Amino acid sequence: MDKGSGMGHFIELTAADGFKFAAYEARPAGQPKAAVVVLQEIFGVNAHIRAVTDGFAAMGFLAVAPAAFHRLQPGVELGYTPADITTGIALKASAEALPAPGVQQDIQAAVDYAASAGKVGVVGYCWGGLLTWRAACLLSGVQAAVCYYGGGMTAAAEIARQPKCPVLAHFAQTDQSIPLEGVAALRQAHPEMEVQMYAATHGFNCDHRGAYDAASAALARERTLAFFARHLT
Repeated sequence: MDKGSGMGHFIELTAADGFKFAAYEARPAGQPKAAVVVLQEIFGVNAHIRAVTDGFAAMGFLAVAPAAFHRLQPGVELGYTPADITTGIALKASAEALPAPGVQQDIQAAVDYAASAGKVGVVGYCWGGLLTWRAACLLSGVQAAVCYYGGGMTAAAEIARQPKCPVLAHFAQTDQSIPLEGVAALRQAHPEMEVQMYAATHGFNCDHRGAYDAASAALARERTLAFFARHLT
């Protein structure tokens, strides 16, 4: 199943309900210092998400990116064209409509698998940011969570959730899909949470997108690694 990119390869994991799904795994050169589960955007475990996963492995973590769309369609790997965005939005809507616990059980399986390397953090981007917030609130074995522009996190039902571990959230100041008043409401409801704002737009961490902002991405990465160092190692 290896797509031949970077330092990782695809493995098969099994959720609590017996469902088998793919996950991209990247291992560090030496003994892992901890583990990070990487949660995808609406574009699947594509070249960008694999590169992000490889990046965490290069920093000494066992990194695992579960294919969150596998229950709907195996092997989703989209780009960032308008057509890809339309496809991704439809897949996300289908995933969100799955009977509970939906893809959360796949994320739990990835967390359980990664725990062989020590403490487990979760990081997610876009839809994966929302899934990361839910993982922090609902799953077991998550020691720290980092949400990048988690679309939907500022909805009342999501704000009402209570995280069981430390959470760091990165938001963009000019994000068309996440209103600033929503971020303010989230902040007010969760003073325990670390919220960072960036002079950028939605998707600023992704160097495959026009929204990429190198300075914001570098600063967010630095803060993410420091946060994981604090809580996982």
